[in-house]
Amino acid sequence: MFDTISQKKFLLTELVKKNLTSKYKDSVLGILWSFFNPLLTMLVFTAIFSMLFGHNIQNYPVYYLAGRLAFDFYNHGTKGAMNSIRKNANLMKKIYVPKSMFAVSSICYEFVNFLISFAILFGVMIITGAPFHPTLIFTIIPIVLLVVLVFGVGLILAVCNTYFTDIGYLYNVFTLVLLYASAMFYPIEIVPSQVQIIFTLNPVYCAMSCFRQCVYGAVPDISMLMYLGAFAFTTLGIGLLLFNIYDKKLVLEL
Repeated sequence: MFDTISQKKFLLTELVKKNLTSKYKDSVLGILWSFFNPLLTMLVFTAIFSMLFGHNIQNYPVYYLAGRLAFDFYNHGTKGAMNSIRKNANLMKKIYVPKSMFAVSSICYEFVNFLISFAILFGVMIITGAPFHPTLIFTIIPIVLLVVLVFGVGLILAVCNTYFTDIGYLYNVFTLVLLYASAMFYPIEIVPSQVQIIFTLNPVYCAMSCFRQCVYGAVPDISMLMYLGAFAFTTLGIGLLLFNIYDKKLVLEL
């Protein structure tokens, strides 16, 4: 059993390394794009939207970046997992590898990028004079629940996309809608109160909101965390169940 665990750990590490090297192999800046990408978009969005929402949002760059990091991890993590089976079809046809390892490695790779991006957030907080509140320690709660959510959604998408390739196109549209439905770059207060209730049913918005609350010195909303946790673990259970059923059948669909 320990040999199996060790082998899976080694395989997972190598797959994550492969994702890191393959993405940046033709880039001059390489992994530094993990810093520059969110930073550059933050500068653009701050220049545009701070004029519209700056008076409603304290320290707009921190507000935007905190939401952006959480959303990007969900977006890239779930999409990476969704495409992982088809992307590694040739390897799976040659040797037996647990198919879930490819989805898991894609998510772990995006989580590494997410952690790297924290340096950008902290740097922007220092530059803009944002205080470092003790509640920052509580960010681990929405982050863990967001990780669980990404694993759950990613595993489900990986199976579905193997059988139905249209899932990928539909999900791209869905995440675009989700971007605007998560209040990433605007304050939730501009949305009518009756519509705000709908936002609270969006688990990604719940994760972003709780994360921002911790950054801004507040204790995260307990009801949001409970809803996010219930949604995330239910989704993870469904994803694990699907892989348990279809693990050996997926390669036949490629």
